[in-house]
Amino acid sequence: MPDLPFEPSEYEARLAKTRREMQARGLDAIFITDPSNMAWLTGYDGWSFYVHQGVLLLAEGDPVWWGRAMDANGARRTTYLAEASILGYDDTYVQNPAKHPMTDLASVMEARGLARSRIGLEMDNYYFTAAAFAALQAGLSGARFVDTTGLVNWQRAVKSAREITYMRRAARIVERMHQIVREKAEPGMKKNDLIADIYHASVAGAEGHWGDYPAIVPMAPSGMDATAPHLTWDDTPLRRGESTFFEIAGAYRRYQCPQSRTLFLGAPPQRYLDAEQAVLEAVEAGLEQAKPGNLCEDIAKAFNATLNRLGFQKDSRCGYAIGLSYPPDWGERTMSFRSGDKTVLQPGMTFHFMPALWLDDGGLEITEPIVITETGVECLCRTPRELVVKG
Repeated sequence: MPDLPFEPSEYEARLAKTRREMQARGLDAIFITDPSNMAWLTGYDGWSFYVHQGVLLLAEGDPVWWGRAMDANGARRTTYLAEASILGYDDTYVQNPAKHPMTDLASVMEARGLARSRIGLEMDNYYFTAAAFAALQAGLSGARFVDTTGLVNWQRAVKSAREITYMRRAARIVERMHQIVREKAEPGMKKNDLIADIYHASVAGAEGHWGDYPAIVPMAPSGMDATAPHLTWDDTPLRRGESTFFEIAGAYRRYQCPQSRTLFLGAPPQRYLDAEQAVLEAVEAGLEQAKPGNLCEDIAKAFNATLNRLGFQKDSRCGYAIGLSYPPDWGERTMSFRSGDKTVLQPGMTFHFMPALWLDDGGLEITEPIVITETGVECLCRTPRELVVKG
């Protein structure tokens, strides 16, 4: 039997919750290509999302895992599905411009009585292409396809006790990763050497729990590169007089706990100290609004009002939902902390409170992964909330 991360009853509850939403939308089936959603519903866990794969969920019965035939053993090893619910397509479909795997999926759907059904697809998804949609339409011309992007993602919004336990384990790992930065970073150290140490810590794990691979590689730009939010690393030595922010994540059984801190080697300019103080006060204002019954936008409004009062501005959102995830993103692609998002906060929701600032000559990231509790909010990490100054 596979070593499933959750009890069968939890998977059953997830299926029931998803099917209630399917029924509310008048859907006969949904086809899920987001590997996070595949894992959440079935347990499937493999680095096979570079080829076409998915989970087909009908109103009744087990989900059907469908993918490349050589990956079917991965489904047998990581899911609770019976043999009849694991279907692999021939390898001649793989990256072959003359034939598309979705023609095989169309046959699978037709065999399950879906030839003239209403079928939901994750249309705005990293893993579902325009060519895939065209091939599926051609192979199942009598069906009606509708966009159900985010349908399963929203069912994942409130985490179970076991899921939060996994995120706490990931939090211990990212704490250790930031500790490595504090201990080892020094002027002259090559950036790639430091990232190698961070990676080692991320996989070695913490407190007896192993580390999974993060859904995003470490972001670690320095100096003017840190005016951009999503640059990675090179072999440039760390230098005095520059900031470097480290946007990194611990991961445990695919549950992601991202956190950012900023390192300054040498004496930071007053503007960085002012920005640090503004961010810290704004974070506290936002956390005061992070409680059940409030809205996502309440956190953003409190954060931005405080930040603006102290002379700084942030144009982008300041947080988003996190949890189970695969590359290229550790967000759940549902809720955001920004004006206009009126999602009601509930106990068990988890977020990356991400109040990053990009200044004229660098960046400042001091962020917190949080969980909404019955009475307020809990910060998942114990990493000191401050600008890290060394040298």
